[in-house]
Amino acid sequence: MTTIVSEPQTADPLHRAYRRVLLKLSGEVFGGGRIGLAPEVVRGIARQIAEAVREGVQVAVVIGGGNFFRGAELQQQGMDRARADYMGMLGTVMNCLALQDFLEKEGIDTRVQTAITMGQVAEPYIPRRAIRHLEKGRVVIFGAGAGMPYFSTDTVSAQRALEIKCDAVLMSKNGVDGVYDADPRTNPDAQKFDKVTYREALQRGLKVVDATSFSLCMENGIDMVVFGMEGAGNISRAVRGERIGTLVCAD
Repeated sequence: MTTIVSEPQTADPLHRAYRRVLLKLSGEVFGGGRIGLAPEVVRGIARQIAEAVREGVQVAVVIGGGNFFRGAELQQQGMDRARADYMGMLGTVMNCLALQDFLEKEGIDTRVQTAITMGQVAEPYIPRRAIRHLEKGRVVIFGAGAGMPYFSTDTVSAQRALEIKCDAVLMSKNGVDGVYDADPRTNPDAQKFDKVTYREALQRGLKVVDATSFSLCMENGIDMVVFGMEGAGNISRAVRGERIGTLVCAD
């Protein structure tokens, strides 16, 4: 009788088992491609997050506000940039409350913390309190950006992840499924990276994520996964640490 010896299974080097993650969500997706809120889209996102939370992953969330206001675009139309950015921050809070509502409909305890005080709808941003909520299995959603103009939600995502000691920043993008050497929406020959270092991303000027966000993560040794929100289950796959999108790391 011939004995068949199987090859030993090796772990996928791009797979990570995360305990605590910061998930950045695109505000544009919350609007379903339009101004305002698309409840069915938010409900689907909440279900994916709830699935990962039930498996024991601690999840914090930062949401953009592009489905309501974008400070840079309002500035181009004549508004003061600082005031326009504050309007954008308020838009993120509306998205936070929507996600909170649908998460709680899924049976997941949720807290919204904001960088601008609004006690009737959210807690103030307090890192140690956020960590305690996560340890109790609650999802924490951070709103109002950094509470200051000129800071993108990409940068806020990295900063919050570092303060609450996350294992990774999961950067979801609308219309692109990872980091490319050129813009795939305008260059059909653009090549996608499975893995890239922060240093290379900065040197090559890869703009899928703000340079400040890349720099913060590089200096503090935290991984980032850039992936597309499009596709069934992409958010839950990323939160679980499955191979998806592009892994950006220090080396």
